Amino acid sequence: MKSRFRFHLCCVCMLALAIAGCKVKRPDDVISESKMENLLYDYHLAKSMGDNLPYSENYKKALYLDAVFKKYGTTEATFDSSLVWYTRNTEVLSKIYEKVSKRLKAQQNEINHLIALRDNKPKMSEPGDSIDVWPWKRLIRLTGEMMNDQYAFVLPADTNYKDRDTLVWEVRYRFLEPMLADSLRAVTMAMQVIYEKDTLNRLETITDPGVYQLRLYADTLGVMKEIKGFIYYPGVRGEKAGALLADRFSLTRYHCSDSLSVAERDSINQLEALKTDSLKKVSDQKDTKISKDSLQKVDELKDNQRISPEEMNRRRTVTPEKKPEQIEVEQHIQQEKIEQRRERQLNQRRNQQRRQSPSR
Repeated sequence: MKSRFRFHLCCVCMLALAIAGCKVKRPDDVISESKMENLLYDYHLAKSMGDNLPYSENYKKALYLDAVFKKYGTTEATFDSSLVWYTRNTEVLSKIYEKVSKRLKAQQNEINHLIALRDNKPKMSEPGDSIDVWPWKRLIRLTGEMMNDQYAFVLPADTNYKDRDTLVWEVRYRFLEPMLADSLRAVTMAMQVIYEKDTLNRLETITDPGVYQLRLYADTLGVMKEIKGFIYYPGVRGEKAGALLADRFSLTRYHCSDSLSVAERDSINQLEALKTDSLKKVSDQKDTKISKDSLQKVDELKDNQRISPEEMNRRRTVTPEKKPEQIEVEQHIQQEKIEQRRERQLNQRRNQQRRQSPSR
């Protein structure tokens, strides 16, 4: 047993030494990984600040980078040579840049939050499905008095909102005093979503405590532009007003996960394909008809050109049919020619007789 244990222990030690030997050894003149991470973080911030400078202040870019190198007690040459070594060892560099990227994203989110607070606007919502996009406080108190009888919000949509998203606004209501039977003190909860093509509204009247929801959804209204909503708690003169507590605010955005949008795109693609096929068939039919006509004409020309000698002789000997008027004219001309020939013969005979008579 002891020999087996010693054997396994030796194998584990040898494996550990092999793993340690396979690890990339960093030269002494190369900046360490932790220091390189911090340096790259500040380096990219300085580069970003320098890129946003006006043209007249471009000289400050080099000053920003020099300040980063002085902060970490190094030089640009050492930084460049260390970066060359890290680029040859991509696994180490990728791990460093993953950490730098996380830090830069966290810094960007913090800056966006500060900008939103400065401009009194909500920051950009998080991407993804089933996301609570409510950016404000989640507890309000309304007394029904003139200056404290309503709460309203306006939330602009950003690029993380998709077509056919569903919005669910949920609030829990609690009345500090019992609500009377009449509806004059009823709470009104309303939400409006402005789309590219139209606007949807939803309103709910609340007389009992509890959790209430407003749900809005559109199929074919285009891109979502803005979400509005309000809670109205009116007061009544001569009646003791009880405060209203509204808490657990949430505005959940759900992306559409069914196949309707895909089916719509497929149907549109099918219609386009059918149109293309029909146009192609029509053009093919036209081309076929034109080609057939042209081939027929060519064949006729070929038939007219390729004539045998017998056919040529036949066409020469065959006389075309004559009309009756043309036949009469030709007969009249022929008769006149015969009469002229007879008269000519008679004249010749008379002349001969005259010549013979004096000699007698």
